[in-house]
Amino acid sequence: MALFFKSLIVLSLFIGFSAATVRPSAVNRYSETDQTPAPPSEEKNAWGIFGRLPFKFPWFGQKPPGENDKEIDEGAEEVGFTQNLGSWRIDSENAGVSAMHIQLMPNNKAVWYDSTSNGLSDIELNPRSCKPRFGGKENDPEQDCTAHGIEYDIETAEIRTLKVDTSPWCSSGGLSRNGDLVSTGGDKDGFRAVRILKPCKNCDFQENSRALYLNRWYATQHALEDGSFIVLGGRNAYNYEIIPPDSLEFTPSLVELPLLEESSDDGGRENNLYPFVNLLPDGNLFVFANYKSIILNPYTGETVRQLPDLPGGSRNYPPSGMSALLPINLDIDENGNTREAYTLSDLQQPKRTFLPALNDCGRLNLNRENAQWEKENMPSERVMGDMLLLPTGDVLMINGAKKGTSAWDAAADPNLTPVLYSPNKEKGKRFEELKPSGIPRMYHSVSAVLPNAQILVAGSNTNAYYKLPHSGEKYTYPTELRVEKFSPPYLAPGLDKYRLEINEGRSDKGFKYGNEFTVEIEIKKDEIKKGDIKVTMYSPPFTTHGYSMNQRLLILKISNVDKGKITVVAPPSGKLAPPGYYLLFVVHHDVPSRGIWVQIQ
Repeated sequence: MALFFKSLIVLSLFIGFSAATVRPSAVNRYSETDQTPAPPSEEKNAWGIFGRLPFKFPWFGQKPPGENDKEIDEGAEEVGFTQNLGSWRIDSENAGVSAMHIQLMPNNKAVWYDSTSNGLSDIELNPRSCKPRFGGKENDPEQDCTAHGIEYDIETAEIRTLKVDTSPWCSSGGLSRNGDLVSTGGDKDGFRAVRILKPCKNCDFQENSRALYLNRWYATQHALEDGSFIVLGGRNAYNYEIIPPDSLEFTPSLVELPLLEESSDDGGRENNLYPFVNLLPDGNLFVFANYKSIILNPYTGETVRQLPDLPGGSRNYPPSGMSALLPINLDIDENGNTREAYTLSDLQQPKRTFLPALNDCGRLNLNRENAQWEKENMPSERVMGDMLLLPTGDVLMINGAKKGTSAWDAAADPNLTPVLYSPNKEKGKRFEELKPSGIPRMYHSVSAVLPNAQILVAGSNTNAYYKLPHSGEKYTYPTELRVEKFSPPYLAPGLDKYRLEINEGRSDKGFKYGNEFTVEIEIKKDEIKKGDIKVTMYSPPFTTHGYSMNQRLLILKISNVDKGKITVVAPPSGKLAPPGYYLLFVVHHDVPSRGIWVQIQ
């Protein structure tokens, strides 16, 4: 592997220990001189091989040859989208449950839940069911009859309450190959729990409180190539276990992972919780904990490769940086592909004083031998934010704070401004600040990419129990029950003429590895050219505590475009795309269509 390394002395100039950091000006997504939506273009990447499969990293930002500049410039000028930085709207004034964990389901419902061990929520469980209250305020009722999970209709904002018996506080999760939500771990009676929720009209969680081998609190769950899940780490857990994707009854086994003990601070308790895990195209895993990382064979427990330390501070909970595997491009030619892991930093030493979060980030090219971390600076400091892969291949950083760390009452100065990161622009021009929200989204907040390419944003509770703004008391950061939707710049109305519409009824929604399948689009007027589009396939993640588990975006190979019929090649194996449900988008001039759900197996 290769690392782009700067000395610690140089790094200390960029880490941002002072709150008064100098911020680079935002770079417009579409410049004043070139207002063309950025389409796919020529690829400029070196060879990279994993598991004998070449991959090419996507390159965006140039106009295709022959594009009518005048027509596009006029359209851009009409809507002024050179200045478009996105838009926000409130989708629900009160969802009843503050979102600590979220998963988008294949039935277009977002499921979220918090803890059953921190008192009452703001919505009663329906049908009514009560149990003795855990935690909360002393004057709360002894019986807790409130819901701690909901199913949220992303189209109508309608809410159905969910019953969660075992506490999922700081748990992990992901979608199974059958489209079920599989949730693991938690606290108290949920330490060893496995929960399964099917995406059906009246389904509720089915649970086994003793399914796991060890307690899993702040662990990471990730799908493997066969659809099984690895559950890795957690507080005082220096190991992992592999569980089946759709069963509550199994015989657990344990594999020790020395990296987790080596990367523990504070007596083995902190700074490596919710480790970052990504499935690589050879079936191995990239595992990052605190500031250390390795390539792991999950089936043997062997450390395949030791990666360099990322200098500058801790990146995992509670300092809580962000991480994502950048898009994998399967639409390859003779140039091959590079694949990079991207990890954002947070806080140096999380004490009760609210130290500034870091504004630096590290980027690691996993194709290169002797890889080095390449350091960049974000426009602002951010701790416990979310990092989402957009259908276009860009990265959105959203939510979080500028000072402090993850924990109750341990952060200040909310970071209200989303940032767009364009990984294939030249260094120094990759970050763009977007329109800020007016609602702080700090500890225990979440976000999710929706089929219409909007971002659902919910949650935020820095308190040990619900402190509601309508309670009559004043709080610095009350428990947030409002739900927002953020529209990135690519949803500007002026770009609608580039937005394609998938004909879901005439498109293949189930396919096998390596096979061709078809996606049909409605032709508005002009014939669609192969060079103007890309087809992306997105795995909706389970997001909690600033980490989106199981998230990946693939750019699929297009073999033919005939009028409105696009012939696409499915990923060759589960190493590239674990079996299950994905959102499929057709991106035209960097403007995504509405996505449709597809299943690969």
